[in-house]
Amino acid sequence: MFNIWKLVKRLLKWKKEYDVTIMQTKVKGDEKGYKQVYRLTLKAGSHDEATQKVFQMFNVADTLPKDFQARYIGTGDVILIDEGRRGKFYYKLWSGGWKPVPRIQIR
Repeated sequence: MFNIWKLVKRLLKWKKEYDVTIMQTKVKGDEKGYKQVYRLTLKAGSHDEATQKVFQMFNVADTLPKDFQARYIGTGDVILIDEGRRGKFYYKLWSGGWKPVPRIQIR
């Protein structure tokens, strides 16, 4: 017999691989001049979960990748989640959390 709750539990545990690029300006707080500083693939259930994982990973010295050479993630930094044919999604970190931004604002 089909059990809907087993299916729901399985779907809730399902994670997708996201291609994530971190972009920062040379000087913290600048509004222009974003450059790619790091790229990674991570598993998450949603873009919200992916942005939170990036924030946690790149704000604690013990969790930073060995080859990461930029500053900690901070307000004004941008991440790109590239889903190939499904599109590219940009998120900027504000004091209230990650907010989607159009590509045109990332210069």
